[in-house]
Amino acid sequence: MSNLERRATVTTCGGRQDVGAAPVRELLSPRRVRLGESTEVRRLLPNLGRRMIGAWAFIDHYGPDDIADEPGMQVPPHPHMGLQTVSWLHEGEVLHRDSLGSLQTIRPRELGLMTSGRAISHSEESPRQHARLLHGAQLWVALPDAHRHVAPHFEHHAGLPTVTAPGLAATVVLGSLDGAASPGTVYSPLMGADLTLAAGTAQRVPVEPDFEYGVLAMAGEAEADGVTVLPGSMLYLGAGRRELPLRAATDASLMLLGGEPFEERLLMWWNFVGRTQDEIARAREDWVAGDRFGEVHGYDGARLDAPALPSTPLKARGRVR
Repeated sequence: MSNLERRATVTTCGGRQDVGAAPVRELLSPRRVRLGESTEVRRLLPNLGRRMIGAWAFIDHYGPDDIADEPGMQVPPHPHMGLQTVSWLHEGEVLHRDSLGSLQTIRPRELGLMTSGRAISHSEESPRQHARLLHGAQLWVALPDAHRHVAPHFEHHAGLPTVTAPGLAATVVLGSLDGAASPGTVYSPLMGADLTLAAGTAQRVPVEPDFEYGVLAMAGEAEADGVTVLPGSMLYLGAGRRELPLRAATDASLMLLGGEPFEERLLMWWNFVGRTQDEIARAREDWVAGDRFGEVHGYDGARLDAPALPSTPLKARGRVR
């Protein structure tokens, strides 16, 4: 998915200095962003005062949207570098095309994982004949320096492992949970799981004390570590836990996202994750020139134009408390 804001701002993120060893409970409110004609997303990361959770650097939640008489998601071809994109649906379908020639319809609880590496471009759209409702999340994972120039590739995994307990079912999207491991490729210690809880459920989910975590509320009303999370909000939990208490007031769905605090300092601008201003500026020039990121075939429409770079210098920093 693209950051479609025409006045794209620079986000500086990374570094461990503001990740304490003790648990915290920091409720994050979303910022609403238009994505095409009929899709509005709730942007949870980057957020004021919170830039990353492990290597997770960008989180949009959207829907449920009634798109029966609408085109639905329409994200024209756009570039990426230095990151992975994660497409995750609860309802609807998204058609993925990329400059490698990939063409894949992603359906609910299937993993669409694109590793941009040094350069890739892609588009995402609701199929012409699509379901009435569209509901899901789009997430980015920052690639560490040792792997950020890998060859781009796309993965689609329809069968993902699950972990169950009374009233709880967890689909492991990336990384591992309670011994179950996703087939998705990861380049740093992280995890992501989709949790479904029945009304009245109270369970404790095992977590890694060295990971920091966040809980994204997808549907229903639930509590994470005693804090109510409603759809479209996210609770940052910090690190230092060995288990996470969950309680559902209604049938509810949550995404549990975590990872080792990302040590490197990054620049994130538009659809690029880099380390220096020159690197970001060169990527923008390469997209305008139309060669490095390849071409997406089959999308009915023009590709996205790159916004102007900010007039102030870009500088990679760590997280700010």
